[in-house]
Amino acid sequence: MPSPRRRSPALALTLVAGLLLAGCGAPAAAGGEADAELTVVAGFYPLAWLSQQVAGDLAEVTSLTPDGAEPHEYELTPRDVAATAEADVVVHLPTVQPAVDAAVAQQAADRAFDAGAPADLSLTYEEHEHGHEGEGHEGEGHEGEGHEGEEHEGEEHGGEEHREPVTDPHFWHDPMRMADVGDALAEHLGSIDEPNADRYTANAADLRAELAELDGEFRAGLADCATRDLVTSHSAFGYLADAYDLEQFGISGLAPDAEPSTDALTEATEFVREHGVATIYVETLVDPAVAETVARETGAQTRQLDPIEGLTDSSQGKDYLGIMRANLASLRAGQPCS
Repeated sequence: MPSPRRRSPALALTLVAGLLLAGCGAPAAAGGEADAELTVVAGFYPLAWLSQQVAGDLAEVTSLTPDGAEPHEYELTPRDVAATAEADVVVHLPTVQPAVDAAVAQQAADRAFDAGAPADLSLTYEEHEHGHEGEGHEGEGHEGEGHEGEEHEGEEHGGEEHREPVTDPHFWHDPMRMADVGDALAEHLGSIDEPNADRYTANAADLRAELAELDGEFRAGLADCATRDLVTSHSAFGYLADAYDLEQFGISGLAPDAEPSTDALTEATEFVREHGVATIYVETLVDPAVAETVARETGAQTRQLDPIEGLTDSSQGKDYLGIMRANLASLRAGQPCS
């Protein structure tokens, strides 16, 4: 699949005024009615799906990141920036998409809904010069690597460079965190569209029930597995691991395009061998070469575990719920679980 077109956030923002004057329309809707009362723009797929469930037919919901694009790297087009400027609500997750952060700051600061606050982003990674990454609650100082542009000044300790902890944003792999964000979004939409506040609340309650059912399936399905070690191509599944008593070992850090060092690859290979790991999980939207290299070196197999950052032709489900259930099936086969 070809790489999505990239522009710098500054360039896109300089072009928006002309597009607005020209009456440029918003991107194609992710769902909802064309004549909906509200327009909601979301940064990328999980936020767009969640927004649509809460808004129902009361809003037109669009995603700024097109299907098949890697959201961390995608740069907004002028049309995307125009949609951000015109929207009633912009649902975003700060630090995940620098281009969206820039558009929100300049075009929609007073209309932005930050999904990170109700998600309770409690997992952090401490970045090291080398070594594997692990997830932990804030302040625990586990190792990891942040998104591009999130590096901090490091200190030397015994020859190894340590960096400030970086917050893990991938909350959507925990269904109950998704439910919490849904409740908060319903309250926010209701404050803007007061006559329909009860409908947003009811939609969020229905969503919570669906997500609680999904959470129960994960708890039952992953209760009895041969191994709790979860080896992934990059560290996108910390909240899933935290919710269901797994231990994530990411070959790369939080950034999906991070190139692991030789030391990191060696450490991953040793970890897989020492812990008898039989499966290494690869992702959609990310080149599987690194994970496949470790698999070849250790004799492990690979299986797909979708980070659900966007829909692709290889997605094993038609929506968030379907892909999560496909991920559960992949985990049950790869761990394996009885």
